[in-house]
Amino acid sequence: MEMLPATLHNAEIIEVNGPQSIGELANLIAGKTAHTNYSATKAENTLRRQKADLKLFFQFLEVAHYEQPIHTFLVTGEWALWSGITHGLVEAFVHWQEQQGYSIGSINVRLATVKTYCTLAHKAGVIEQTAYASIRLVKGFSHKEGVHLNKKREVTRVGEKKESATSVSVAHAAMLKSQPDDKQGRRDRAMMCLLLDHGLRCGELTGLLVENIDLQAGTVTFYREKVDMVQTHNLTPDTLKALMAYLPDVQGPYLFGGYKGKAITTRAINKRVGELGKAIGLETLSPHDLRHYWATVAMRNGTDVKSLQVAGGWKSPYMPLRYAEATSIANQGVKLS
Repeated sequence: MEMLPATLHNAEIIEVNGPQSIGELANLIAGKTAHTNYSATKAENTLRRQKADLKLFFQFLEVAHYEQPIHTFLVTGEWALWSGITHGLVEAFVHWQEQQGYSIGSINVRLATVKTYCTLAHKAGVIEQTAYASIRLVKGFSHKEGVHLNKKREVTRVGEKKESATSVSVAHAAMLKSQPDDKQGRRDRAMMCLLLDHGLRCGELTGLLVENIDLQAGTVTFYREKVDMVQTHNLTPDTLKALMAYLPDVQGPYLFGGYKGKAITTRAINKRVGELGKAIGLETLSPHDLRHYWATVAMRNGTDVKSLQVAGGWKSPYMPLRYAEATSIANQGVKLS
């Protein structure tokens, strides 16, 4: 797992100046180890995203002529570099992103990252209590505020991330599953079936092992890292047929092997899904679009919210309810006579 930054490992010598109470010493140790303890509980993808968030924050601070060379924090992990961070700088970062045209969602996520690291800096004794309390009060934008703000901005999204999912029809799904009967085609078909018929997240697909497939029972078992959950799905007829054709081609432990026998990367999956999408006229197709298709079709066919929540590996019904609302007929229960 990538540490951000990895300055503390299993142990660290902590200098103590003068006699201290056990409580003061405990506070010192807690501050010094706060980041290591935090990083140990986060997924690699989360740490990677937070690193990108901090890089942009540090870029803003350079533009704002921040006194400390805080960009070196990603290498040194020196918390003293955060000593000059104030609520005014954090709030200015929010509005700087707004002016640069970043999406409301991205602005809110980056603000959360910065506030998290301010908390760690506070625990390390660098940001004092009054300044930290003011930083905690800095807010992002609500959905309603974001809608009003975007109406007044010329640019509302910067970067490659899409504002909305690419629409995939049943016909598109059938075309994505219909691949040539050669080694690459059988691999592509198996991948498309797992994404379209089972709603797997990209990261869940990378970790699939051959032993996770039970053709006799007609099941696939996989780990959902995002929610720390192991699930088993009954294979759909299309997926079962695709895997029966593909498995004899597989060499190594991973269902979808990558470079030098390692697991395929999420980047490689995104690239391949994009290529297959372009081949049928769908630009910027992503694995998440296929998960969106799976959930939408499931709701249209009468799947209840709780069943979709369990099958999709969501810890709360929030996302399934969004799909339910998107596929429902608003006035279905209205009676005019």
